[in-house]
Amino acid sequence: MCGITSYVGQRPADELLLAGLEQLEYRGYDSAGIALMSDSGHTQTVRAVGNLAALRAAVAERALVLAVVGTGGHHPTTGIGHTRWATHGGVTEANAHPHADSDEQIHIVLNGIIENHVELRRRMAAEGATIRSETDAEVVAHLIAHYDDGDLIDAVRRALGDVRGHYAVVAMSAAQPGLLVAARQECPLVVGAADDEHFIASAIPAFLAHTREVHQVVDGELVVATADAVQFLDAAHGRWHRRPTATIDWEHDVAVKGAYEAFMLKEIDEQPAAVSATLAGRLNAHGSVLDDDSLGFDERQLGDLQSVRIVACGSSYHAGLLGRYLIEEWARLPVELDIASEYRYRNPVRARGEMLLGITQSGETADTLAAMRLARRRGATVLAITNVMGSQATRDADGVLFTRAGTEVGVAATKTFTAQVIALALLALKLGQLRGTLTAARAGELAGELMRLPGLFADAVAGAADWAAAAAKQWAAFDFCMFLGRHAGLPIALEGALKLKEVSYIPCEAYAAGEMKHGPIALLSSGTPVVCVATDSPVLEKLLSNIAEVRARGAHVLAIAGARRAEVAEYADEVFGVPVTDALLQPLLAVVPLQLLAYHVARVRGLNVDQPRNLAKTVTVE
Repeated sequence: MCGITSYVGQRPADELLLAGLEQLEYRGYDSAGIALMSDSGHTQTVRAVGNLAALRAAVAERALVLAVVGTGGHHPTTGIGHTRWATHGGVTEANAHPHADSDEQIHIVLNGIIENHVELRRRMAAEGATIRSETDAEVVAHLIAHYDDGDLIDAVRRALGDVRGHYAVVAMSAAQPGLLVAARQECPLVVGAADDEHFIASAIPAFLAHTREVHQVVDGELVVATADAVQFLDAAHGRWHRRPTATIDWEHDVAVKGAYEAFMLKEIDEQPAAVSATLAGRLNAHGSVLDDDSLGFDERQLGDLQSVRIVACGSSYHAGLLGRYLIEEWARLPVELDIASEYRYRNPVRARGEMLLGITQSGETADTLAAMRLARRRGATVLAITNVMGSQATRDADGVLFTRAGTEVGVAATKTFTAQVIALALLALKLGQLRGTLTAARAGELAGELMRLPGLFADAVAGAADWAAAAAKQWAAFDFCMFLGRHAGLPIALEGALKLKEVSYIPCEAYAAGEMKHGPIALLSSGTPVVCVATDSPVLEKLLSNIAEVRARGAHVLAIAGARRAEVAEYADEVFGVPVTDALLQPLLAVVPLQLLAYHVARVRGLNVDQPRNLAKTVTVE
């Protein structure tokens, strides 16, 4: 969702803020802005609707003003920046951040939702505040100003005491130049520390080019940063404390498209590498090793599990659905699957010996984090499956299984979805060994199939590229598509439909094929396009009967098939084959042609595949 970056130090802040925001573009946004403060407290704000190119152009137009007025000819070295994804109020320059109080002495950027903003707006307006935007965030600037008597730290502390909601906020005051005060409540916020400068941002990539020294911020504390130091204050008890520094060992993975026309295509092509990295060091010829120290569980804990519950959203939910088939089949453990936003509100009953798996690519998905916290409060063991080290999920869980897919910039998940399923397969294999539900021979066989997957994915990507580009010319003209699957093919049908609707805006529906006669078949007419995931499975014959029923209504069927491609071809209008592997793993390979089809359909339609309308990469609010 929204992105925050801020800086206090010795260097010109404008370019550092803009570059930091560019590293957060993948989160999704519709407008952006920066506010720069001079040593004298003079502040200039620049905001723009649209992408960061629009903001850069606006900053360039005002470069002379920013460099000279009130600064003695020097660029300001303190500032805050923000990319907005609209929740309250339309996409307008007035609603873009940063926001200020009536006298423009307090400036803030804020992610999240202020739940009692209507009440606070009325209160501030009654006290004479001039409200300039429709946002829920602006009121926080007025509230800080209301409490400000020259001490920004105390004003922020008191103001946030009146706020209900979840947020990350950074504030600066014209009365105290060179000072940033920040806080978080269930929204991501991290501090980057370097010599004579500090960064506060919603994600590490915003400052990773400048420092690898990171402080994680927790709920209920204030961050107080100057060029020379950063301090942490327990807001409830008024106690200052130290927060340990972690050294990030990531490569500075600056996302560049290179020869690719879009990040989505690049990331589809990176799936063999993502699979290989997720398997690396965790697998041998005898089965899953999972020797990553961060996992947080010993073999006895895993072996004593009696049930598993998976919570996730979007593509992560689809990965969890395929993971359920793997865990139930290989480990013979009962698995329940919940949409995280539903689980957190339905007063769920925890089973004895239950482990909850929270799957979140970013590690910051608000609903998934809330579900994980609920489960821990009720005594469940929680394992996070995430792609981002240092994310909130890694701190809210008892253990972590990283997917190692690398930075994914495209909003539509591709390589991270695949890596999540691979992580779940490793866990299922390990559990099967510990519980004795897999023989040594079978575990070795499955391990061998997993180790073949990077090569099979490379074959799938190469084999589907030209086919998808050609097929897209026909599929781009459709105004509705249906996706069908059974057994382990159902999650891939759901994911394929999601990819196509996300990037091409074609309405898509996905169903378990056995449910066709219970309503969805009414949607079919002559020429209706239907995609069937028809890889090898115990229920392939059942699926072929469903395909026959679909074609009898005049639908046009594209089937993604495996070893039994010739048999499937007798039922479908078009067949595309994927490499052959174990029946539970083969559907995962079928996601590749569906990803590429979605990509090329969107390109034919002239759409921005990396930043689809209304979507954000990371959903950090409800």
